[in-house]
Amino acid sequence: MKIAPIVREMRRREDEFQPLIVHTGQHYDEAMSDSFFRDLGIPEPDFHLEVGSHSHAVQTAKIMMSFEPIVLREKPDWVLVVGDVNSTIACALVCAKLGVKIAHVEAGLRSRDRAMPEEINRILTDAISDLLLTTSPDADENLKQEGSADDKIKFVGNVMIDSLFYNLEKSKESKTREDLGLTGKEYAVLTLHRPSNVDEKEVFSGLLEALISVGEKLPVIFPVHPRTRGNIEKFGFAEKVANSNIRLIEPLGYLDFMNLYSGAKLVLTDSGGLQEETTALSIPCLTLRENTERPITIEMGTNVLVGTNPERIKETAFQILESSEKKDAKIPPLWDGRAAERICDALTGK
Repeated sequence: MKIAPIVREMRRREDEFQPLIVHTGQHYDEAMSDSFFRDLGIPEPDFHLEVGSHSHAVQTAKIMMSFEPIVLREKPDWVLVVGDVNSTIACALVCAKLGVKIAHVEAGLRSRDRAMPEEINRILTDAISDLLLTTSPDADENLKQEGSADDKIKFVGNVMIDSLFYNLEKSKESKTREDLGLTGKEYAVLTLHRPSNVDEKEVFSGLLEALISVGEKLPVIFPVHPRTRGNIEKFGFAEKVANSNIRLIEPLGYLDFMNLYSGAKLVLTDSGGLQEETTALSIPCLTLRENTERPITIEMGTNVLVGTNPERIKETAFQILESSEKKDAKIPPLWDGRAAERICDALTGK
């Protein structure tokens, strides 16, 4: 979702850019990966590293070992890395050691929680990048406080919102809501995949208790991550879920999922991107985490940080569902669908 608008803009400006796409294969579900490339109109990757699932150390090392020969052979002017996954820091480290310039999309986001592997990836990638491309003014401030030079920081807006606005109309062609028998906005959407939420039985049990209560008010549609589904079985929660109004469905492609959540009355998630997309669409969102690296979605948008306390989740969800008033929310600055243009301008020094 983050590279599609950038690749599209680079291909439009073919006199300035010759983009090469490297797919590390860190997210290794073949069917899901293929559907995202198809839905987003991204050309086939020029290089596929096929790294797959491993521990953090092994995965990072495998990416570095596979990526280094590509950089040495292709001699790029810039390597652009996105987000905060192991691929981000692994590719950035290779470039830093080889003296190749690095641009980091979504620089400066901070949760202040170093127990999150993503937070370590963010901090380290920003420390070694040559160009820090930020989504919001608070990210600029984070980077300045950490000592980044002003001339390295470029506030470009949110490229996730580029993808959202570009594909929103197209997503209406999806039959997902129709296939699920959903009419109007009388349903909620849930995503849950973070290890801190689904790998610990007591935490997961408390979350399910709250979500089942929310399900008594309206159906909760849950495209369930394979790891989460496995833990539902492992912890003995399957019967409890089956007897509730939580509907487990298979993971969805980008356009089908957009069709689903864009029509929801409420979204509950532990994802980062959904906090942003629901803010852009003014959909109430409850973030099932103790912190967020996207505080602007709370300050300006429709996001509420509720943590994992069942009572807090239920109380906030019921307030939203029972209220006839919409939260006074705004779309953050430069979340206008043109971030990719500004990213390409920054790379060419415009």
